Formats: sequence, structure tokens, C-alpha cells
Amino acid sequence: MTSRERFLEVMRLGQPDRVPYFEEGIRDEVIHVWKGQGLSGRHELARGFPSDVRERMELNLDPYPELKHWPTTEKDLDYFRQHLNPDDPKRFPEQWKKRVQNWKHREHVLMLYVHQGFFLSMGVRDWQRFYEVMAQLVDKPNLVRDMMKAQGRFAAAITEKVLKDVNVDAVIFSEPIGGNEGPLMSPEMYENIVLKTYQPVLDVLHRNHVETIIFQTFANARILIPSILKWGFNGLWACEINIEAMDYRSIRKEFGRDLRLIGGIDLDALRSSKEDIKKEIQTKVPPLLDQGGYIPLADGRVREDVPFENYRYYRELLRSIIEK
Repeated sequence: MTSRERFLEVMRLGQPDRVPYFEEGIRDEVIHVWKGQGLSGRHELARGFPSDVRERMELNLDPYPELKHWPTTEKDLDYFRQHLNPDDPKRFPEQWKKRVQNWKHREHVLMLYVHQGFFLSMGVRDWQRFYEVMAQLVDKPNLVRDMMKAQGRFAAAITEKVLKDVNVDAVIFSEPIGGNEGPLMSPEMYENIVLKTYQPVLDVLHRNHVETIIFQTFANARILIPSILKWGFNGLWACEINIEAMDYRSIRKEFGRDLRLIGGIDLDALRSSKEDIKKEIQTKVPPLLDQGGYIPLADGRVREDVPFENYRYYRELLRSIIEK
């Protein structure tokens, strides 16, 4: 099977020859450290620990040209909307027409990022803007909702354009919404302020028969899972979780196979010992693989603090379970 066929078969709860090996990508600085720990070079990783190819298609979803100021009153909304033009070719990856032709014959997985989530859509990239947005949620919820509506309509329009040209394998809504204590919104507020504004995008996805709609989040978003399922998401990719509430075994037990899962292996185990890696993988991965609809993957990008020997052990153990 090709990488694409494997991924689609897993998401369709079928019987692939094996589940895909996904990797977030090993950066050059990690390779540099690992060379001092016995790795000969990047070619050794590619040969010894091959990964299924997965491509991220990212669009420019930020207001463009850059805003001089973010809206503070309803009067600012027209100015805001003028910076959300889905017809601007700068929104799309370079060499778009050539890429479209190449994608028609691909064997790899193509994932489209269709929304940046609440905080990035509201311009939160520093603490000052974070505090401004949190205050607006309390004092000006209608303004926040209208801004998110504008972002939702914009994301829907640009997604429609992409899907007219390309048949993607999955879409991702990126939603860094809180920390280990939980999301910074209640489920009710999240539905009213955020999920309702995603509806135009979801409508486009359904019209274009996109099968896999992934909610990619960070830390502890457990209480939002019933809401995202209600709104039509069928995949969860939780990153940097490090908390029992997001244990995939518990999530699968509660929500079943309607929620496909990607990730779930605690990256901290890779920083620790082989015994911890063995416990983490052997207790979590086999039962989830048996149930289907699951792709095992460390829940964060492997960095320099993961010893090469631990990474080697992690990949070899994972392979022994996946290919048995």
C-alpha cells in the first residue's frame, strides 16, 4: 500500500497492510546532537526508520496586508474584513498550478490546514494581545463573535477554492485553546463563540466530501470533545498532553471509534528511559491498534533532549508492534 492508501484505510476503519509511520520531522539541530551519540547522519534515519510521507498544505490565513490595529468596536469590522480577501493569490502556496498537477498523481498523505483556531484568528501572538482578547471575551463577546464569523466565512471561501482544485486526504483545525488545567473557555462558550463560526467551513468540507476532519489541539481539551463531535469532527490529534485526562485509552473508551486518533505517545517517556518507553508503548498502542482508527505517534516534536538511543528504541519497538 502507498502512504496515502494506508492513511485512508485507517481513517475508514479498514484493514491496511500496517498503520502509517508518521514523524513530525527531525530538525538539523537534533541531528547535530545525535551525531555525537552515534548517528552517522540523516541518511541513517531515513534508511533505518523510514516514515510514511505526509505533506501539510498551509494557507495564509492571517489578515493581509497586516492590520495596523485589531478591532476594538463594531465600527472596525469593515476594516478587518477588507484584510480577509480569499481571492488574493498570496493566500496560496507558491507555484499553485504546478502543485495542483503534482498532487493529482500523489501517493503520499495531503493534509489541508483550514483554520488557525480561536486565539491565532484573534491575533494572539504575545501576552498583551492575549489579555486584550480575554477582556473582550468578557466585555465585548458580540465583537469577538463577529470577528470569528468573518474569519469563518473567509476560511470557508478559501477552502472552497482549494477543494475545487485538489482532493485532500484530511483537513485540520488547529486549536491551541488552553493548558493542562483545561481550555480557557467553557464548552458552552466555545460552541457559541467558536464552533458556530466554523460552520461555513464545515459546510464546505461536507459538500466536497472530505472524510476526515481533525481537531488538533494541545494540552487538556477533554471537556471540549463532546462539542467537537457534535459539530462534525471525527479526528483528534492532541499534542504535548502530559496529563491523564487526555489518555487516548480513556478517550477511546468514552467516545468510541467515531473519533479517530493520531498521536497519544507521551514524548516525556522518550526523554526518560527504555523501561519508560516500553511501558508507554506496550500499554497504550496495542489495544488502540486492535480497535482501529488509530495512528501511533509521539505527542510532540522530538528535540535535542531525546537521546538518539531512546529514539532508536522507540522506533524499533513501535515497528515490532505495528508489523507483528
